[in-house]
Amino acid sequence: MEFLTQLWLPIILSAVFVFVVSSVIHMATPMHKGDVRKLPNEEAVLEALRANGVPPGAYMFPACESMKDMGSPEMLERRKRGPVGWMMVLPPGGCNMGTSLICWFVFALVVGALTAYVGWHSLGAGAHYLTVFRVTGTAAMLGYALSHVPDSIWKGASWWTTTKFIFDGVLYGLVTAGTFGWLWPKA
Repeated sequence: MEFLTQLWLPIILSAVFVFVVSSVIHMATPMHKGDVRKLPNEEAVLEALRANGVPPGAYMFPACESMKDMGSPEMLERRKRGPVGWMMVLPPGGCNMGTSLICWFVFALVVGALTAYVGWHSLGAGAHYLTVFRVTGTAAMLGYALSHVPDSIWKGASWWTTTKFIFDGVLYGLVTAGTFGWLWPKA
């Protein structure tokens, strides 16, 4: 745990800087404006969900009861007819922005701590700035930039949207790398 005592400041500051950069990206630029769309006839769809008592959770449609059912002619026809998709249902009241922002900051701290772990055990104290930048930047980018790829692979998320989140993650990784390079302990 020596890496935590040596690198607590870059862990915290990189999380703060990533939080600020992400806030600018999402609030001051139009980059993510079209990432999600409104359902056609939204109120009728919402009323149907309410009427059926759909509880919060993740849903796939059409869904089958077993792997065996996936290849059945009925399931293949339902998938062919469509729509096919994934849906996340939140509790009434929806997303609590304060809680979500706290969770995002904690996530940034976790990525920072794991980045510190990789950097410390790869490099140790006294490493050159560019070497620290390269190693910690790679570790941070893995945590930030690749997290949305499975959504495009498995859940049909737009690859364009995923590409934008990868871009965000690369920026967060560069900010983290710069912070660690700047504050890396001397030998």
